[in-house]
Amino acid sequence: MIILLTGAGGQLGQDLQPALRGAQIHPFDHRQLDIADARAVQAAVDRVRPDWIINAAAFNDVDGAEQAPDQAFAVNAAGAGNLADAAAHSGAAILHVSTDYVFDGSKGSPYTEDDHPNPLGVYARTKYEGELRVLASGARAIVVRTAWLYGWHGKNFVKAILAAAERGGPIRVVADQVGSPTATRDLAEAIAGLIARKVPPPLAGEGQGGGLFHVVNGGVCSRFEFAQAIVGGRAEVQPITTADAGRIAPRPAYSALTSIRWPATGLVALASWQVALKRFLAENPAAQH
Repeated sequence: MIILLTGAGGQLGQDLQPALRGAQIHPFDHRQLDIADARAVQAAVDRVRPDWIINAAAFNDVDGAEQAPDQAFAVNAAGAGNLADAAAHSGAAILHVSTDYVFDGSKGSPYTEDDHPNPLGVYARTKYEGELRVLASGARAIVVRTAWLYGWHGKNFVKAILAAAERGGPIRVVADQVGSPTATRDLAEAIAGLIARKVPPPLAGEGQGGGLFHVVNGGVCSRFEFAQAIVGGRAEVQPITTADAGRIAPRPAYSALTSIRWPATGLVALASWQVALKRFLAENPAAQH
């Protein structure tokens, strides 16, 4: 299997490469391939001739997107569409990674694949537009929504909390945002399982978005509860509100995800967020002090 991987330098992209065992992977980071450049994308696809395109590239600075909407749109919406169009043109399949932030958080219980998105900010709107372009491209397409990613590479919430604990705290963390913390390694293994299925993904538009899956570690918690679990009592964690945090972009109050479609894949459900976090902390030297 030949795979063209975008976003290869990100925390998910770096975990995807070992997870895609046995595949011939052609990894591209943003310096090697600007997915906003349709001609460059088509040239790369023509050169690699992939069976699959996995798009793990994103403009994921949620607050920064409010100040650079054109740049966020170019990557998250137009870039995703360029990859999907190239996939359709070349006969490749595409798996596109999206986000829980496409929902507005008003449901108050975990969102399923059948719930209708209502994105709040620029980042969320551009990510949702990317989903729509991928699923409308005519390519064989899968969209994977995930949430609150953290992993062994790059910057993330877990590493930030660990660093704050090292400084001694107290650590102020929002308690009114609820979601589904997800380890990149678990997500990468799930993506590898999806594309290894013998049954091809449905054509875009078939089955009311049947190529859409929510893939997260199991369970739900607030940012505050997650931070408490990360530090394990080694530092004080103080709850604050989203308003107290004073962030630029709006964020959904409750964006936890669950899947009603994953069982049909025949793949094992992801571990709970508590199990995934325990494994991460056991392997992270900064958490051992």
